[in-house]
Amino acid sequence: MKILIAEDEFVSRRKLEKIITSLGYDLLEAENGYNAWQIWQDERPEIIISDWVMPEMNGLNLCRKVRENEGSQYTYILMVTAKHDTQDLVEAMNAGADDFISKPYIMQELAVRIRAGERIKKFETKDLVIFSLAKLSESRDPETGNHLERIRHYSKELAQALADMRSPSHKINNIFIENIFLTSPLHDIGKVGIPDSILMKPGRLEPDEFEKMKEHCQIGHMTLFEALKKYPRTDYLQMGAEIALCHHEKFNGTGYPKGLSARQIPLAARIVSLADVYDALVSKRVYKDAFSHNKAKEIIIEERGKHFDPQVVDAFLACEDKFLQIRQKFS
Repeated sequence: MKILIAEDEFVSRRKLEKIITSLGYDLLEAENGYNAWQIWQDERPEIIISDWVMPEMNGLNLCRKVRENEGSQYTYILMVTAKHDTQDLVEAMNAGADDFISKPYIMQELAVRIRAGERIKKFETKDLVIFSLAKLSESRDPETGNHLERIRHYSKELAQALADMRSPSHKINNIFIENIFLTSPLHDIGKVGIPDSILMKPGRLEPDEFEKMKEHCQIGHMTLFEALKKYPRTDYLQMGAEIALCHHEKFNGTGYPKGLSARQIPLAARIVSLADVYDALVSKRVYKDAFSHNKAKEIIIEERGKHFDPQVVDAFLACEDKFLQIRQKFS
């Protein structure tokens, strides 16, 4: 668990650092509210311990900014204050603070309050729920094996490799990487609406059957979009809906269902597209043997700029060793 300290006093920051690291948590530090806000956007720590009075952005405004932008990933905020007036505390609670602690810090008290925040964070079970939902569609296809596990890990490695590039076409932060790991297994959720006679046919599909199979993209998108309408701030549902709809689009515009091209295709869908095709190539099917990694790599390179985003192909080449490890682990 990552904890962000937002504290402008050097001595107080060092004391907090010593206490928190002794409790075994990962630590992030900011010397003012604005710096804390920037770190929160990139790192999304589970808990913030923030001083009330800080330069550039005070603790109250930091609370407000976090609450306005956190979407589905709740951040527990512990406010450090010398204020004890009821009205001040009400104002802080209205801004989004979860709890309060006074200086000087007492290790046992701080530990108890951090663990209270940790218990609340553990109620976030969306990963389990989403993966169970994705397994519903996978359970109807006996050939897929650990396909969902491989897809989420391939997608995460591709996103991380893109983030590490010197000149990426998109800025990718830790939240994007976490969300694609979470939602990439939903790419084929729409297959729950495809008839068994087509979904489980032992062989290649006829043209009319393939047209019916294509509908899984819209079915998956509609399913997740309905949930998104009810919870519009859930960024991971937005990504999941985009992946479900667009993971069969091609960079040159020859894919389906909408014939999107290049950056018209959401970045997450471009990433999952390569991960999905790679897994299909190296997996055995009733109509084909499994290709070797090198053969799959040749095909992916050949499709650079055609089926796949060139930068996503470059990311694949940068992390292909990780793909081999994932394939072996989830074979």
